Amino acid sequence: MVRSTIIVRATDALPMAASVDDEQTEQALQEHKQQSKLIFRRITPNSEPRCSIESGQYTLHYLLADNVVYLTIADKSYPRKLAFSYLEELSKEFSVSYGPKVESVRKPYAFVGFDTFMSKTARLYQDTRAADTAGSSNLDKLNNELQDVTRIMTKNMEELLWRGDSLDRMSHLSTSLRSESERYRKAARNINIQALIRQYAPFGAVAVILIIVLWWRFS
Repeated sequence: MVRSTIIVRATDALPMAASVDDEQTEQALQEHKQQSKLIFRRITPNSEPRCSIESGQYTLHYLLADNVVYLTIADKSYPRKLAFSYLEELSKEFSVSYGPKVESVRKPYAFVGFDTFMSKTARLYQDTRAADTAGSSNLDKLNNELQDVTRIMTKNMEELLWRGDSLDRMSHLSTSLRSESERYRKAARNINIQALIRQYAPFGAVAVILIIVLWWRFS
């Protein structure tokens, strides 16, 4: 389920709106909210517009659009396409309501009133197990109709904290190319091994037969 959401300006990470979380949620997500600040600092104009960052039992999903970062913390098991559909809903409404004011705002949480829309929208995406009596829920329908998210970049929080990985598009492309290259090398190696086996297997069989014949003859 969606646990917490924050909206910041991309250029300076100024918080503009956030969900109102209860004390229990605040305590449970304290570390992950600190991690979200790291993500905001790593985002640049060249960053991937969509990214999922895994951290323990939660995943931090962000959407970057029009110099605004929409980030939500959700359970690790929560479907990514629902998380990004939720962020898309927020993006569309926020752009209509506050888009022209984003660049000029100076104080934090200037659009705190947006929490009402966030709360209402989060409830629609809250629980993927909530099904109606017909055996199908609104979330099930959304889950089937939404866009493919397999191309969205996925990172691990440890990679960002300790290895200094980038969120930039070219970094993602480089990682993908390295992975593809490694798969190609493994496939080529397997093909070469299979070719050697096919080439020398007959000679090996003949050698085994000769050894058996000689052993039987001189034993």
